[in-house]
Amino acid sequence: MSERNDSWLVTGAGGMLGRDLVTVLGADPARRFTAATRAELDLTDPEAVRAAVTGHDVVINAAAWTAVDAAETHEDEATAVNGAGVENLAHACALVGARLLHVSTDYVFPGDADRPYPEDAPTAPVNAYGRSKLVGEQAVSRLLPETGYVVRTAWLYGTHGRNFVNTMLRLAAEREHLTVVDDQLGQPTWSYALASRLVELGDAARSGRAPAGSYHGTASGQTTWFGLARAVFALSGLDPDRVRPTTSADYPLPAARPAYSVLGHDRWRSAGLAPMPDWHEMLGRALASRGLVATT
Repeated sequence: MSERNDSWLVTGAGGMLGRDLVTVLGADPARRFTAATRAELDLTDPEAVRAAVTGHDVVINAAAWTAVDAAETHEDEATAVNGAGVENLAHACALVGARLLHVSTDYVFPGDADRPYPEDAPTAPVNAYGRSKLVGEQAVSRLLPETGYVVRTAWLYGTHGRNFVNTMLRLAAEREHLTVVDDQLGQPTWSYALASRLVELGDAARSGRAPAGSYHGTASGQTTWFGLARAVFALSGLDPDRVRPTTSADYPLPAARPAYSVLGHDRWRSAGLAPMPDWHEMLGRALASRGLVATT
C-alpha cells in the first residue's frame, strides 16, 4: 500500500485559512495530515519543499505573501513566494504523484466586468500582488495539468488574524460611526467554509470525481464593503446606520483594487459539488460560531 494514501500536507498552517484547514482535517480521526507553518516550511527552498511533500497524497497550499500594498514596492519578494514558491510545490507534487490544491485570488482578474467571472475568463491583474499570484497559477497549470487545482477566493475573513470582519467588530467598540467603501463589489467568504470546501475538493480529486483546473471558492451572491459592514453590525445586534458609505477615491491605497470581484461557480458541478452558500447566510454562520449573533 502507498505511504501517500490519504495523507495530507497543509502549507501556511499558521494563517487564518491554514488554521481552519487544520481544524477541518483534524475533525476526522482517520485522516492523516501534516501542518507546516511558514516558519517550518520555506516555499522558496526547493529541497525543503520536496522533503515536506514526500509521503503525502494531497497538498493544500494556503501559504502566500498577502501584503497587497507592500507588494507594490516588493514585487520580487512577493513573486518569490506566490510564484516561484508555488512552482517548487508543483515540481515536488509532480515528482511524488501528489495532488496540489493551490489557493489563489480574484486579483488575477482586472475587475472591470459586469457579470461574474467564469473560471476560464482571461486574466489581467491590476496590481503587483495579482501578478505574483498569477505566476503561481500558471506554474500549477503547466506542471500539473492532470493533478493541479487552482482555487480562487476573495474577501476572506475568519476567526483568526487580521481581516475586515474582525476589524469592523473592533472598530464598533471604539467609534460611534464608521465610513466604509461602497463602490467595490465582491463576495465575502468565511475561511472555515472555504477550508471545508477545499477538503471536499481534495477528496473528490483523490476519487477521480473532480477534474483538474480552476475553481472559484467564494460565497454566492454579492455585496460591497459597506454592505458587508452593515451586515456585521446588524447580525451582531448593533445599529447598522452607524456605518456610512464612501468611495474608493476617498481612501487611496498603494495597490489598485478591482472594482468588481464577483466570481462564477459553474465548475463545481463537474466535481459533484454545489456552489458555496450566499455570503449573508455564511456571515451569519460565522458570527454564530463565535457567539456573536444577536438573539431576539
